[in-house]
Amino acid sequence: QVQLVESGGGLVQPGGSLRLSCAASDYTFRSYAGGWFRQAPGKEREFVAAVTWGGSATKHADSVKGRFTISRDNAKNTLYLQMNSLKPEDTALYYCAAGPRCFSGFCDYWGQGTQVTVSS
Repeated sequence: QVQLVESGGGLVQPGGSLRLSCAASDYTFRSYAGGWFRQAPGKEREFVAAVTWGGSATKHADSVKGRFTISRDNAKNTLYLQMNSLKPEDTALYYCAAGPRCFSGFCDYWGQGTQVTVSS
């Protein structure tokens, strides 16, 4: 069973940047697609971005397209989310996820989340 641990969240001003990391416990992560999701207070969890197992294909939600970039380093068993031009509406708990069908949004393994707060 793959365990995922997120890091890199924090408080940032509007227009700022953060890079989230997600470290996987097992090399089997390299054969799984990966994704990032987020959940704001009082709202349902929503898709943010996904990447195929080899990193050859990515997709991003319209709300973050052009500002966020998902990537992965399979040599380090790590998934990343680079977030630029952050807005207050990006404030949420961010989760990473992985699994064979995670590129389609059906992920089997989840981290505990890292908080991102965008505020002046």
